[in-house]
Amino acid sequence: MLKQVLILLAGLAFLGGCQAQGNTDAAKTPANPALVAGQDYYLITPPQTTPGDQVVVTEVFSYACPHCADFQPYAGELKSKLPKGVKFALLPAVFNAMWEPYARAFYTAQSMGLVDKTHQALFDAIHRDHEPLRTIQDLANLFYANYGASPGEFLSTATSFVIEGELAAGNQKVRDWQVDATPTLIIDGKYRVTANPERGIGFQQMVTIALQLVDQELAAKHHPAKTHK
Repeated sequence: MLKQVLILLAGLAFLGGCQAQGNTDAAKTPANPALVAGQDYYLITPPQTTPGDQVVVTEVFSYACPHCADFQPYAGELKSKLPKGVKFALLPAVFNAMWEPYARAFYTAQSMGLVDKTHQALFDAIHRDHEPLRTIQDLANLFYANYGASPGEFLSTATSFVIEGELAAGNQKVRDWQVDATPTLIIDGKYRVTANPERGIGFQQMVTIALQLVDQELAAKHHPAKTHK
């Protein structure tokens, strides 16, 4: 009995922070209605906008989060529909200690040029294949080694000053953007979009809302409102 309780608690810790997003794809009508702050999206205060004309869409995620695994086809759709010149970025969240190795592994893989090959594969390994990948050692030896990374080099990089700095900076961004659940989409450090089943916002609606906000932000950056003196 005690063993069953411990397993249950470990599972809850693993999911902690990946708050109930759910994939409720009930269509909102009419198509592409005017968006409402506080309902369809949330304003980030103060905004952390990208300088210049560049617009960046960031997916805040964790490999530990099953909702993030389910969101990946929608993330792919969003990337394919972004206007030319709009950047898509990934940022791993760390909501509890069990999520930290996955964020560390992401930054390490990114520094080694592996993310394009390993991003979806790691979601699959964890959530589809249920591979025992819980520590940075597990990830280095049992996963990334399959993609050409030397386990020794991977672990050395993962514990380096550079990766520690990226972890700290990423965690600060998550706080600045007031992200409290995954997956979350951040539009240019100004708007936060999450699923909200109670309002009929599922993963498909997140994509639609994000694209509308991207268009809105592009228009604002390329045609800023004139100030009258």
